[in-house]
Amino acid sequence: MRTRPLKVALLGCGVVGSEVARIMTTHADDLAARIGAPVELAGIAVRRPDRVREGVPAELVTTDATALVKRGDIDVVVEVIGGIEPARTLITTAFEHGASVVSANKALVAQDGAALHAAAEEQGADLYYEAAVAGAIPLVRPLRESLVGDKVNRVLGIVNGTTNFILDRMDSSGAGYSEALDEATALGYAEADPTADVEGFDAAAKAAILAGIAFHTRVRLDDVHREGLTEVTAADIASAKRMGCTVKLLAICERAADGLSVTARVHPAMIPLSHPLASVREAYNAVFVEADAAGQLMFYGPGAGGSPTASAVLGDLVAACRNKLNGGRGPGESAYTRLPVGPMGEVVTRYHISLDVADKPGVLAQVATVFAEHGVSIDTVRQTGKDGHGAATGVSADGGGGASLVVVTHRASDAALSATVETLRQLDTVRGVASIMRVEGE
Repeated sequence: MRTRPLKVALLGCGVVGSEVARIMTTHADDLAARIGAPVELAGIAVRRPDRVREGVPAELVTTDATALVKRGDIDVVVEVIGGIEPARTLITTAFEHGASVVSANKALVAQDGAALHAAAEEQGADLYYEAAVAGAIPLVRPLRESLVGDKVNRVLGIVNGTTNFILDRMDSSGAGYSEALDEATALGYAEADPTADVEGFDAAAKAAILAGIAFHTRVRLDDVHREGLTEVTAADIASAKRMGCTVKLLAICERAADGLSVTARVHPAMIPLSHPLASVREAYNAVFVEADAAGQLMFYGPGAGGSPTASAVLGDLVAACRNKLNGGRGPGESAYTRLPVGPMGEVVTRYHISLDVADKPGVLAQVATVFAEHGVSIDTVRQTGKDGHGAATGVSADGGGGASLVVVTHRASDAALSATVETLRQLDTVRGVASIMRVEGE
């Protein structure tokens, strides 16, 4: 073992950063044994130097992040500050000064991953970001390395713990969205401003990263179709239960049937209770991978939090330090397929549509005709009158008031379903489209 330590600069010392610093200090001997050389925390860049950080040496704290990454003796920079800037500039500056980078920054990698990989390659440095997706769950490395000899066809996952907690509470307790969100906030699962989580931005960034790695093509955040869960209602949850399903916010990345394009999307969906993802509770994450040779694989665990995320960061740090020590490099960007990202309209799946209709004879036939005109085949129909009771194809005939009509389709393109719904909205007998939800995982 060499005696000169590998030096690490830490950018950010919040929940994750402070845990990284703590583990590096308390497990220094173990890390040195695994790497083959001592590893030393050489500096910690923060925005608020006066904040008390238990266990963090005060002499290492600085507010000059730029000066820290420009130091010629820094071997690896760990970036856990998040956001686009100044993180992007600091990372590229670190590359220019010979350092490899470990990042937990999903938004930056999703938006500028190609440029960051190019900058790393130009300088012969590494860029690792296991912690950017699904916290402690080993996912990025298996896709980049373990499955690199296989053909991945689909990645289907729950990659945001906040939204999974909210939907789990709605399902298990019958709570509405607002009530479940309040509970998530009180327990610390949701931020004071939960927009990034509940509107799907967080999951979309992770979907872009996963799709790019899985399909060896460039997928940016803007390529990902995104829908949040703010419109999911207790009625949607109840309807899913009647179908033997539950509702999850899913990130779905898949190859087209002809293999000539890929799609990436985030939206709420009903999945059968028999699917492994249906049993993922609370704030946990899980990702289901389907590959030609490996078949179906599932990765499960805590997807956020200081300790789980720090675990992923430290795993990347060990890899980057080993490469520095041995003069090697880890895997860079693999985008050789250059597959286009197809529009959402090309996605084919099943749908659950809830309509508010006039409660009178002939409505069901009218609605069925519209579906047929747009080539969308109906699997099941359930119509209920004002009293809330109905049969699979029953029609309440009191002639007044309204009724609820729930249609579940066979597989159809998103474009065909959208056209169907637009025509339905023009019918005098359709008073409104209460909800549209995709049915996945079958």
